[in-house]
Amino acid sequence: MDELVKAARSLSDPARVRVLHLLMQRECCVCEVMDVLDISQVNASRYCNALKEAGFLRMRKDGRWKHYSVDREGLSPVLKDMLDAVREAAAGDTAAVGDTERLRTARRRSEEGDKADASVRGHPASLQTA
Repeated sequence: MDELVKAARSLSDPARVRVLHLLMQRECCVCEVMDVLDISQVNASRYCNALKEAGFLRMRKDGRWKHYSVDREGLSPVLKDMLDAVREAAAGDTAAVGDTERLRTARRRSEEGDKADASVRGHPASLQTA
């Protein structure tokens, strides 16, 4: 029962539901979440952390970057049902559809930062691979 309450609480904010739906599409770094949803870095991190604590997400670090994705292997049946509900609700939601479209063109700042760092070190960014 605690799992259900914790998960429901994490989805009580429409912004967190949008974040979860976004992360159902693919893994994202916090900067992508903030760009796609037009929210601050602090809020994007808080929303991702709340969803992780509720059991929906896993996080991996890549240097200073945090990447979040849906923990499909670790989800309980209750959380899987809640993901299905989010998917169904988002299908007809204009904000969620727009989020998905913006995600297609979102760039990870870590990629941009890596290219800029290489350029500063004397290596042209055009020679770097993403």
